[in-house]
Amino acid sequence: MPPSPQSPAPSPLFVLYGGTFDPVHDGHLAIARAARDLLQATIRLMPAADPPHRAPPGATAGQRAEMLDLAVAGEPGLCVDRRELRREGRSYSIDTLLELRAQIGGDAPAALLVGADSFVGLPDWHRWRELFDHVHFVVAQRPGSPLDHDLRPELAAALAGRWCTSPEALREVPAGRVLRLQQPLHDESATSIRARIAAGEPWRDQVPAAVADYIQYHRLYLNGDEGRGPDTPPRL
Repeated sequence: MPPSPQSPAPSPLFVLYGGTFDPVHDGHLAIARAARDLLQATIRLMPAADPPHRAPPGATAGQRAEMLDLAVAGEPGLCVDRRELRREGRSYSIDTLLELRAQIGGDAPAALLVGADSFVGLPDWHRWRELFDHVHFVVAQRPGSPLDHDLRPELAAALAGRWCTSPEALREVPAGRVLRLQQPLHDESATSIRARIAAGEPWRDQVPAAVADYIQYHRLYLNGDEGRGPDTPPRL
């Protein structure tokens, strides 16, 4: 008998996890690992070079990328994507995704991993409606997530019919769907870590050991964080 026809292999999912990562901490890594395991995909942590939503970061773009390199060293399925560091000007997500589509083509499935707090502010992002034409969204949330409350009307309307319940659904089409990721509970935030460093309070157990050594060696974040915004604001 002839062999049974085999189903085609699912398309690989290209996943970007953008952020300032100032500095990268254990909470960031927990989200990346959870997404890697759920999606069965490589998670590319992408530091923003010139975030348009906040004051300049406490560490340079190069230093933040180097800390990410240290954080993901030896971590299967996690890597650093420097595409926004190679581009001049502000790091608008739409520009990043247009560049990504030029790289991988229009038919390959791709996703942007974001936190729920950022996602509910999507209408404030630059050309936000166009983002659904280029990627899926994977939204990391905790119990009591802002996704469980009333969304802004324009966002609620844009999300109608986009929610899906399985990672496989993200591989069926190139873009346009939204999947919830249950985020591990971690108390770390880059804002609190910077404040602890400036105040001389304990902080090393909230970041990977190699990242803690790097921060101490380069004497980062010693001057405080006055006037700075939160570490997980919307990416515009």
